[in-house]
Amino acid sequence: MILERIEGSWDVKKLSPQEIKQLADEIRRFLIEKISVTGGHLASNLGVVELTIALYLAFDLPKDKVIWDVGHQSYTHKILSGRRELFDDLRQYGGLSGFPKRKESPYDAFDTGHSSTSISAGLGMAQGRDIKGEDYAVVSVIGDGALTGGMAYEALNNAAHLNRNFIIVLNDNNMSISENVGGMSRYLNGIRSDTGYNELKKHVSGALSKIPVIGEGLVDKISRTKESIKQLVIPGMLFENMGVTYLGPVDGHDVKALVKVFKEARRMDHAVLVHVLTKKGKGYGPAEKNPSRFHGIDSFDVATGKPLKVKQYPSYTDVFSKELCRLAEHNPRIVAVTAAMPDGTGLKAFGKRYPNRFFDVGIAEQHAVTSAAGMAAAGLKPVVAVYSSFMQRGFDQILHDVCIQNLPVVFALDRAGLVGSDGETHQGIFDLSFLSCIPNMTILAPKNLWELRRDLQYALEVHEGPIAIRYPRGQAYRGLKEFDAPVEYGKGELLFEGSRIALLAVGSMVSTAEHIRDKLTGQGFTCTLANGRFIKPVDYELVDKLAAVHELLVVLEENVLQGGYGLQVKAYVQEHFPETKVLCIGLPDAYVEHGNVSLLRETLKIDSDSIIRTMREFYPPLKQGAEDRKGEEAPSQITIMEDCSEENT
Repeated sequence: MILERIEGSWDVKKLSPQEIKQLADEIRRFLIEKISVTGGHLASNLGVVELTIALYLAFDLPKDKVIWDVGHQSYTHKILSGRRELFDDLRQYGGLSGFPKRKESPYDAFDTGHSSTSISAGLGMAQGRDIKGEDYAVVSVIGDGALTGGMAYEALNNAAHLNRNFIIVLNDNNMSISENVGGMSRYLNGIRSDTGYNELKKHVSGALSKIPVIGEGLVDKISRTKESIKQLVIPGMLFENMGVTYLGPVDGHDVKALVKVFKEARRMDHAVLVHVLTKKGKGYGPAEKNPSRFHGIDSFDVATGKPLKVKQYPSYTDVFSKELCRLAEHNPRIVAVTAAMPDGTGLKAFGKRYPNRFFDVGIAEQHAVTSAAGMAAAGLKPVVAVYSSFMQRGFDQILHDVCIQNLPVVFALDRAGLVGSDGETHQGIFDLSFLSCIPNMTILAPKNLWELRRDLQYALEVHEGPIAIRYPRGQAYRGLKEFDAPVEYGKGELLFEGSRIALLAVGSMVSTAEHIRDKLTGQGFTCTLANGRFIKPVDYELVDKLAAVHELLVVLEENVLQGGYGLQVKAYVQEHFPETKVLCIGLPDAYVEHGNVSLLRETLKIDSDSIIRTMREFYPPLKQGAEDRKGEEAPSQITIMEDCSEENT
């Protein structure tokens, strides 16, 4: 196999054209085989195999820098840079990341994970190169989807002012341009990517400008005439008008053509955009037919493309989707907004059922929030469904455009808490902190599927103002069904009463607290259990009841402790009930890497057994009781990986 001989860019450059073609085939087979076991991003990676090989041929990596927008299409890049043997542990705890990581390899020039950032990062890197007087190429690879993000246009606007080389590769796997431009496009692309053409432009302009009196004017007239003609025939005039030279479109699966245009782009002394056409999922039939399903996928059967894991129903996303459709049936003011995630957020069903009330704005969370604010100001009830991690991108708009005006926008924050295999950029562990500081914001976290339904009903039918409902990824909790009290503003609920120890939990941690209570009850301790339900405002009346009659109050949340729910409660209790001990359970002031969610919970010590051990250390009577019952207690099966706590802090 050729693939087994590849350990870096120098090995790729040694290959013949026939071997290059064979390498591409081997990479596709390798990706399908490995991702079918580990899960990961398949369709996007299958689409950029030749593009990545061409980058390795045309540039001197890792001296030259390639920045992958989002980064979920960087698997071929990782293979060619000597990380092939690490793919058995792709996205597993302690294993290979699914995204570029600078600490993982010198070939990874910039950490990515969110969309529309690569042009800004690349431009900054090129400016750093120029200031330091260094000589290397900077290439930003961005997809057509990511180009919908406003940040990309901000960067393009600034890139036009650069007077040294900077290359942007537009990986277009969706737009149908070839039919619009046909043979004329290929003809113009052949001329524009030819070295002689660009050199001729420089010489002619230089010669004409030297003609006394009329020279400069002549150059200007010719330039304006040329631009008028280009407007009619060149598809990249948007970029040309911004001051960025356009080359393309180029067949993204033709390595020879790609290398040629990349080398020409490298010779230019300003910003240039190379437009590359690729097919998402190329080389694997099921992914070509349904690229969205194979964008991010769990383990699957290679022969059929069908997932190996049977989906557990319903997930919180399923519950949200169904309930929103039901509520919208009776309320025509309800509209739904998503930022390029109709499937992931559960809004696809809403879009099919109410197409005129559904808005997919593309990868543009800032616009999603402010457009929803406009809808609310016009009398509608907008629901913005976004992953918790992506909602960070719209913070300013939530604060200024929604909350200052106290507009009734509902934020449905999916994937809140630990998400797992996508790592630091996707863990939804900051939303309680960054939303809690905003005036007029209300925050709810349901304990189970029935409470999610009630919370959504409350948000759309009762509450008048900004409100966020955050819920985790995966199967919705079906326990505690008997506790289904109507939602009352700022009120939690008391689930079980005990003595000495009280557990106050929010969202996903209510089920964890229930398991803690059950285990301690079996050891002879009776604990009170309360569901905070509202993170903002905190139900301080409930806190009063708990703090006044218990020696220990344990507050649990699946969010970073810094700025979260627990520290608010702790500050209040310390002021009003100084004799009551408060233990806050949450996530550290750190970024959480990729791995299985259950393993991450154990490692970060927010699973039930780890919390009990923490409680024993913090509260001596519980520890002494455990010592007295040592022979009765079954040994824990949980393994704590101490090295991770150091890694994550």
